[in-house]
Amino acid sequence: MSRRIDIELTSVLPDGGFTWRAAGAKAPKGMITAGVLPSSHRVGEVLKVEAEFDLDGITVLGLVQNRDKKQKTNTLEMLPSSSSFEPVTQRLAKKSEKSRSPRKPTASKKQRFTAPPELPKRPAPKRLRPGRQHRSLVLETLPAEQRPVAEKALSGGIKAVRDAVKAQNEQLKKEGKPEVPAEGLITMAQDLLPKLRVADWLDRAEAARDILNQLDLRDLRSVVVAAEDPMVVRDESTRELAATLKTALKKRQDEEQSLWLQDIEANLGIGRSVRALKLSSEPPKAGQPFPAELGTKLLNAARESLTSDNSVDRWIAVLEAAAFSPIRSLVTVQSMPVAQSEQLLATVKRLAPVLPQVASAFGISVEPGASAPRPLRAQRPVRKPRTSTKPTDTRTKPEVAPS
Repeated sequence: MSRRIDIELTSVLPDGGFTWRAAGAKAPKGMITAGVLPSSHRVGEVLKVEAEFDLDGITVLGLVQNRDKKQKTNTLEMLPSSSSFEPVTQRLAKKSEKSRSPRKPTASKKQRFTAPPELPKRPAPKRLRPGRQHRSLVLETLPAEQRPVAEKALSGGIKAVRDAVKAQNEQLKKEGKPEVPAEGLITMAQDLLPKLRVADWLDRAEAARDILNQLDLRDLRSVVVAAEDPMVVRDESTRELAATLKTALKKRQDEEQSLWLQDIEANLGIGRSVRALKLSSEPPKAGQPFPAELGTKLLNAARESLTSDNSVDRWIAVLEAAAFSPIRSLVTVQSMPVAQSEQLLATVKRLAPVLPQVASAFGISVEPGASAPRPLRAQRPVRKPRTSTKPTDTRTKPEVAPS
């Protein structure tokens, strides 16, 4: 569900969107994707918009069309009369007992919108920040002339070493200097790479173990997958820690899966159907079947939103969320919107490969072999690089040292 807020446009994005903040305040703030607001608006304007509040933040759905107070309305002209004024008196009759009986309440034509309550937010997971203890120990045991080769191999593998040697030899050739022996440096990198890979993994794995219960599931999964590297597997120092992390990953995935389903159920329970649809497209554990009962609730919520009673902006928000949910192929239109905009038709056409029944209701055919669309992502404004007043060092340093 959404509500209306006043925002101030603060800057224009390269794709035609805007950044905004709450009118008269520094927060909340966010971004508006291109096409949501007309391009005629300018930075500094204060607008009333329809916005959706969910766990990911605030999403601006569209502009609220305010009534122009200066606009003239149709009025009746009072014409003077030549006849003399005669006052009119009235006498109210007494109410009968029948008329005094309470009237039955009648349903209003338009219910007042009430924003659904906010759900408590779960603590944000921590991202992996590995140290350099094991890598530093390996580099310290190497001669000084081998360390540049080792660092290059650690950052980009053997290909990075080969490219660096090639670039350095080309520069030496232009300067008329003798070239460095490429094969010797590549052989050195191949000999150093196994212990460097193990040291790099140990730094990441120990950092993951220290915050195991708060670590982002994607980072934990990447560490466990990296443990299958043949260079890491062959080292005995990694086996016990790798087994511990693998067991922890399975436990965390099961816990996150359960919490994920609870969050979808909770959002459906308070009427946040768009948020529930978005959550359903982000499973923490791939390959798991979606519960049939919860899928039925999710499908009904999507269908109830695709009716003529809802605005075009609401239709677009529901379609964008439903297109990547597990019930996307079953979503149908209950009743066509009263007013159709070019933006709505463009959204239906873009999502047609994954929402075929919705596209059919709009008379849009899906071409055979059409590729599935990707979710829309808000683009961050490009920051200008800071200019430094310090003098730059123009001296070139060799990337690798000759053996």
